Amino acid sequence: MNKRLVIALGGNALGKTPETQLAIVKGTAKTIADLCEQGYEIIIGHGNGTQVGMINLAMEFSAEKGIPYMPFPECGAMSQGYIGYHLQQAIRKELLDRGIQKNCVTLVTQVVVDETDPAFQNPTKPVGIFYSEEQAEKISKEKGFVFMEDSGRGYRRAVPSPMPRKIVELPVVEQLVNTGNIVITVGGGGIPVTEKGNVLEGIAAVIDKDRASCLLARELKADMLVILTAVEKVSLFFKTPQQKELDRMTADEAERYLQEGHFAPGSMGPKVEACVDFVRNSGPDACALITSLPKAAEALEGKTGTRIVR
Repeated sequence: MNKRLVIALGGNALGKTPETQLAIVKGTAKTIADLCEQGYEIIIGHGNGTQVGMINLAMEFSAEKGIPYMPFPECGAMSQGYIGYHLQQAIRKELLDRGIQKNCVTLVTQVVVDETDPAFQNPTKPVGIFYSEEQAEKISKEKGFVFMEDSGRGYRRAVPSPMPRKIVELPVVEQLVNTGNIVITVGGGGIPVTEKGNVLEGIAAVIDKDRASCLLARELKADMLVILTAVEKVSLFFKTPQQKELDRMTADEAERYLQEGHFAPGSMGPKVEACVDFVRNSGPDACALITSLPKAAEALEGKTGTRIVR
C-alpha cells in the first residue's frame, strides 16, 4: 500500500503577486511530481495569509468606489480558487512531461469552527502584505484593523484564527484520493463557517492551514503530515548566536520547547503544535515532518528536515 502524505504549503512561500506565484509553483510542481514518482498518495493543503489579505484589501478599495463589498469568507473562497488553479495547472504539466497519467483537482473546502471560540476575541493570524510600523498605525486608526509584528519582517493585519472542528467536504476528498487523484483542499485552512442545523454560514476569520492540514491528515489516516515552510529545519534559539537546528523531536520534547517559548506563535508555533497533535492522534508509526519545499524529497528520505514522532 502506498504511503499517504498530507502536505501543507505555506502561503507566504507562494509569493506576493499572481505573477510571482505562477513562477514559484513550477518548483512546487516538480517536488510533487518527484513524490508521485516515488509512489506516494498526495493531498495538498496550503496557506493564503498573503493572498486573502491582498484580495480583501482590493475589495476594501473597490467598496470606496461604489463596487459592492466582498465579505472576508468570500475572499477566502477566491484565494482557494486562484491558488488551486495555479497549483493544479503547474502540477498537471509536470506530471504529463514525465509521462505520469494522474489527475490533480482543487476542491473548494469549508471548515466548521465554533463561533464562541476565544480566538474571535484575540486576533492572532497575520494576513496580507507587510507594512512599516508607521503605516500600520495609520491604517489601524483609519479602519480599526488590528496589526501585529510578524517575525521581524514588518507589521501585518491580524484576524481571528479559530480552531478547525470539521471538514465539510471530507467524504469527497477521501473519494478523490482513493481513486488515485492528487487533491488540493483546505486551502487557506478552509473557508471558516459555522454550522446551525443544515445551514452553513461564513464567518470572518482565517483558520491556520497547519491545524486544518493536521485535522485532514488525522481524518484521512495519513502516514505523514509534511509541513513545508521557509526553513530546512526547526531551530531552538532561532536567529540568535545560540541557534540549534533539530533533526528530531518527540511530542513531549516539542511541547516542552513550545512552553519555553522557542517557537513564535505566529509562525513556527502552530506548525509544531499541529505536528504534535497529528502524531499523538494517529497510528503508532505516523510521524510529522517540517522542512523547506526544495528539501522535501531529501527530507522524506531522512537526509534533512525535522521529524516529530510520538
